[in-house]
Amino acid sequence: MQRPIAIDLFAGCGGMSLGLEAAGFDIAAAVEFDAVHTLVHHFNFPYGVSLCKDIATVKSQDLLRAIDRKGFQREVDLIAGGPPCQGFSQMGKRQLDDPRNSLVFEYLRIIKEIKPKYFLFENVPGIASGQHKKFLEELILEFGNIGYSVQKPISILNAAYYGAPQQRKRLILIGSRYDVEPATYPEKTHLEIDSEKFATVNHQFIQISTCEQAIGDLINHNAYVRGDQGINSSQLDYSGFRKSFAMKPSEKFKLCHIRKVSHQVYGHIGSNHTKMSIDRFAVTAPGTVEPISRFFKLSPHGQCNTLRAGTNSDKGAYTAPRPIHYAVPRCITVREAARLHTFPDWFRFHNTIWHGFREIGNAVIPFLSQALGSEIIKAMRLNSEDFEIYTLDQQDEDPLNYNMAQASKYWDIPDNVIPKRKRVSNGHIEKKKKLSPQGKM
Repeated sequence: MQRPIAIDLFAGCGGMSLGLEAAGFDIAAAVEFDAVHTLVHHFNFPYGVSLCKDIATVKSQDLLRAIDRKGFQREVDLIAGGPPCQGFSQMGKRQLDDPRNSLVFEYLRIIKEIKPKYFLFENVPGIASGQHKKFLEELILEFGNIGYSVQKPISILNAAYYGAPQQRKRLILIGSRYDVEPATYPEKTHLEIDSEKFATVNHQFIQISTCEQAIGDLINHNAYVRGDQGINSSQLDYSGFRKSFAMKPSEKFKLCHIRKVSHQVYGHIGSNHTKMSIDRFAVTAPGTVEPISRFFKLSPHGQCNTLRAGTNSDKGAYTAPRPIHYAVPRCITVREAARLHTFPDWFRFHNTIWHGFREIGNAVIPFLSQALGSEIIKAMRLNSEDFEIYTLDQQDEDPLNYNMAQASKYWDIPDNVIPKRKRVSNGHIEKKKKLSPQGKM
């Protein structure tokens, strides 16, 4: 059976895409503004259209023609994406008219023009409260005006309740075109269960996943601080919870297409800490915050705090605080962060620490997007067991090392699309003018 097809807008490295593929979708196209992240997405999802462009310059008909040329000659079933929403106008004005919310308007435009059967809108929980609530109400009304019902009540979903070993909450809107069966929110599968009260709890729930379950087997391998030789996957333990992370798509990712990858697991790279930092990390109790760095130290039997992305280069290229490992006096590696974010070991990131952590921190947790995608598959009355799984061609790994200039050249766009780092000159902060990219299909 042909798989349904999805378009991922604001795709990043592909957290949403991965979960949707795991649910049974083919990712027919992805649109992403950052040239480095687009390369990483293209490496992991080479069978679809990869478009590195400002979404405001994306023409829906051009995108549909590109998808058609890729062999996806059928109706688009789903569009997913999480456009940034940060502008809120003065009282009495429409929030959607605020120019700082222009990316949301572009998301709406593409939904209106392509008319997929369903859409997923993902964002931070904050837009459901306070002054932001008016914005959300306007957005839902606008979706209704273009032909979609939004599942209510609106829910903020915690990925921990869908199997992730991380506390990460996201507001999710599920939209269904008026002529299709409405999709609903997925039921929780995991809960934090008090062992003493376990007998009174409905046994359909699973105890929430822990850090040790996710990364415990990596503890036997020193983190690389110079280069990345990888870890032979035969030296890792893919039993229990970690079955989903195996090099051959399994468990949660059993419907994913097979990537031709080596037996090496890459990304177990971390920082070269000073002795002073190592000593402080060592005496910090698991589950508490180290007082100087303010880094959270993981607990083996607890969950990871929400992983953040840090800032773009124009805002100083600051790295987000990384958790301290519960058993080793160092911050977690990129691969450990990926596991805690529920990425399998065959999924690749950029080979630098800064880009790798940014890609993970910006990504939708794949376990959560898999649960959302599965509900849409269910609403479409499709049997995912009938979907074809195929083996993808092996990909060139060199682009995973590209810097921004090289990545921009690859996509044939200016290398100052992402604003350059601010510099101080004559007492004033200067910043190069941001240009709109002219990407190619």
